[in-house]
Amino acid sequence: MSGIYLDAKASRARLREADEARRHRAEIVRELSWGRVSRRDLIKMGLFTAAGTLAPIRGLNPFTKSVYADGGIKLPPSPLFGVQPFTTPMPRFDVLKPLESVDKLDPFPTAAANETQQAFDKALNDGLGGFGPMEGRPPGDIWAHQRFDKDKYPALFPKVAYLAAQAPASTNYAYNPQVDSNFNSHIDPSVPIPLKFHQGLPTQDPNSVWTFNGTIPPKLVLGRYGEAILFRHKNQLPADKTKNKGFGRHTISTHEHNGHHGAENDGFTGAFFFPGQFYDYHWPIVLAGCFSGVNQDATDDRASSPADNGGLNRVPGDWRETMSTHWFHDHMFSFTSQNVYKGNAAMFNIYSGLDRGNEELDDTVNLRLPSGTAKGWGNLEYDVNLMLADKCFDKDGQLFMDIFNFDGFVADCMTVNLTYKPYFEVERRRYRFRILNASVSRFFKVALCDGNNTAVPFHQIANDGNLLPRPVRLTQLDEQGIAERYDIVIDFSKVDGDVAYLVNLCDHFDPGDATFDGTKPVRDLTLAQALGGVSQDPCVGKFLEFRIGGAPAKPDQSIDLSALPPVTLIPNPDLSKIPVARERFFDFGRGAIQTTSDEISSFIGGPWGIGTDGAQVRLAADFGRISAAPKFGTREVWTLKTGGGWDHPIHIHFEEGQILARNGKLSNVPAWERGRKDVYRLHPGSTVTITMQFRDWGGMFMEHCHNTMHEDNAMLLRWEIDDGGTPFLRPLPTPIPTPNGVTLVPPTDVLKTAY
Repeated sequence: MSGIYLDAKASRARLREADEARRHRAEIVRELSWGRVSRRDLIKMGLFTAAGTLAPIRGLNPFTKSVYADGGIKLPPSPLFGVQPFTTPMPRFDVLKPLESVDKLDPFPTAAANETQQAFDKALNDGLGGFGPMEGRPPGDIWAHQRFDKDKYPALFPKVAYLAAQAPASTNYAYNPQVDSNFNSHIDPSVPIPLKFHQGLPTQDPNSVWTFNGTIPPKLVLGRYGEAILFRHKNQLPADKTKNKGFGRHTISTHEHNGHHGAENDGFTGAFFFPGQFYDYHWPIVLAGCFSGVNQDATDDRASSPADNGGLNRVPGDWRETMSTHWFHDHMFSFTSQNVYKGNAAMFNIYSGLDRGNEELDDTVNLRLPSGTAKGWGNLEYDVNLMLADKCFDKDGQLFMDIFNFDGFVADCMTVNLTYKPYFEVERRRYRFRILNASVSRFFKVALCDGNNTAVPFHQIANDGNLLPRPVRLTQLDEQGIAERYDIVIDFSKVDGDVAYLVNLCDHFDPGDATFDGTKPVRDLTLAQALGGVSQDPCVGKFLEFRIGGAPAKPDQSIDLSALPPVTLIPNPDLSKIPVARERFFDFGRGAIQTTSDEISSFIGGPWGIGTDGAQVRLAADFGRISAAPKFGTREVWTLKTGGGWDHPIHIHFEEGQILARNGKLSNVPAWERGRKDVYRLHPGSTVTITMQFRDWGGMFMEHCHNTMHEDNAMLLRWEIDDGGTPFLRPLPTPIPTPNGVTLVPPTDVLKTAY
């Protein structure tokens, strides 16, 4: 293979040169990640160009000439230590166990941040030490949990509490897949699980990987409407920021990706917290519209939550806004890509009366999607979370990341649930798979084939966190951008033979200049091409093997999506009678400038940025700048656009939207994008027009590219919702975190077009 990565069969001299180049780059990556040099420093040293790209220096930049005829320095391929594909089982997610009660949290959660002082590690303050608050949430009424009064809003006060820590890699002695081993490829949960990406690969050093609770498999939270969650996230990462194995930052901010709740719980990029602190996130799990007059008296059975006995508990809000598949991950300013790649990513299944997680309950509300029947709700036997991510490793088999690929970082090893090309045992019946793209920059296009390499049809039932109006029958999914979730149903009883495979058709290798392209997919292959070795991208082709057994012991009771007429899942809300208060335009691309200079909130060194409402320039990220401020209780139309050289999956926090048009026409919007979404694929040289409402909660939120290399370099902006009343000052002050506490300062900039 060529491109960024050398062929594993290259000469020893060639591999030595590549390893030396990686070492040089790793040293600069390390210094940048430690904060001992800044991007300004690198520009002055001649290592960065003024445009924020890596200078063409041999031994540093893989695109410079070497003494060899085939072009650049390149990186060595990840060593696999003899490991072969499909030789280890894919683990199901590790389900986090809630505490016995919220009362078990010590200290008990409070509406405003807990400012009790504690000594912090000297390493956080240049060896001087000091005192700071135990909770890293910004203080005061502005960042207090909204509607957290137990007497006034009893339905919103936390009923369930989770305690999780971000921690260095360790062995898992308490694996909880919440299914019997025969539903988990016969993995024995009592056997300790060291942190490896395959049984045959090396154990990761503690600071190579930082995950929830420091262990794998990745974590899963189960929640249901009407049962608010208090998620306490503790930061147990090293206080010494140099103890990061060369990349990643020990300050974190946890974003529950597209949760409908207040901004204080959104994981704002500037609301990060330090080792030794915790942050209490309040996830109320409510239907949008619940405080805006929609089904206020909770009389509609479809707006409901599953009861333990299989029945329904009605909740207020719009049932057409019901969500299902979420995830949560780090959102640290300019370090999101590194921290998520390093392991700060988990999933969150939300259950409702419609999507109950019990396939046998047939009460005209429950959609009976594949799940199981043992419990009243939340059965996982036939409901499987899949986290797709590409990874690469250094010569010792330790996780490695090259943060200098500002266009986008693509790695050379395909993983599912943090396991290199595993297998998964299934029965001959229907399964639901919740597929998350958790990569840094890589897009996927997933197809299904049998053992004869023949395409097998399946149904897509959801896009992002939302069930579609109707299922869509396909043999391959659309390209899946970073952070998008595609839920599919596969009927293994209709597959010929005893094996099937998920196949990636999306090729990031450009044969024209023999390089990997992280800005966008280079091409989509046919199934025959992907399986025939046409691509030199090692993540193209088969990446998950299904080993198909016999019929299930209990008959499949899930809905048959192939029956006619097509089943209705969740129709879209009708917004036609809600006036459009304003239209806004956002231009995503290169050539950003920085108009502010705050050392903490502003990003120096581009190259990516966002222009707003016809501005002649794009601006680099500054989380102190307010770029838009929709009025509380209104509906707006936003148009996103980009140039022809790149592809941006744009995420708008807080509120799902509906796509009104692609390139000006609704007819350009395919069936699988006709539901509600929170990530909008902005294809090269195109526009996407969406509409959203701004209801129920307030505060400061974000809009950014979810190619996290673009986001971190600096394609991100801040927008906010407020009504001008207490405590929501207009504009809101910006949080500036330190180990001693968070200060709130005036915004560094408020664009004239924001209001």
